[in-house]
Amino acid sequence: MRPKGHAGSGGERRLALSLTLPGDLRSARIARAAAVAALETRGLNPYVWPVTHAVTELVAVAAGMSPGMELYVSLRHRDDAVRLLVWDQHRHHAAPDLAAVCETRRRRALWLLAAITDDWGGEWGMGEAPQPQWGTKSWVMLPR
Repeated sequence: MRPKGHAGSGGERRLALSLTLPGDLRSARIARAAAVAALETRGLNPYVWPVTHAVTELVAVAAGMSPGMELYVSLRHRDDAVRLLVWDQHRHHAAPDLAAVCETRRRRALWLLAAITDDWGGEWGMGEAPQPQWGTKSWVMLPR
């Protein structure tokens, strides 16, 4: 597995890594190892600690919300920031009360992600995937 990337303007090291993983808790380990290898290969070592935790948390929660279904993981470095996206296939609930409970459950499970992202001055969020897709897209942006 080799991340795609090239030096951008001003010598910036770009990174583009995408993975499709099974909806299994063990996928968090695979995503973590791939993210670390990609960051180190591109010389983005300062991001290893927060991204390791972020990808582990996002993939583990996504796998728990949609067991047995595929997860998509994307890691990018552009404009002096790392962007991480995890997309799972947990469908949106039609009943508003059930949708609110589900979102609250997911947010509570991501408390460590929230703390790390805040500590790094980054942002994170989640939302329903746009049509015609379905599922939930969770993301993190960590500035340099």
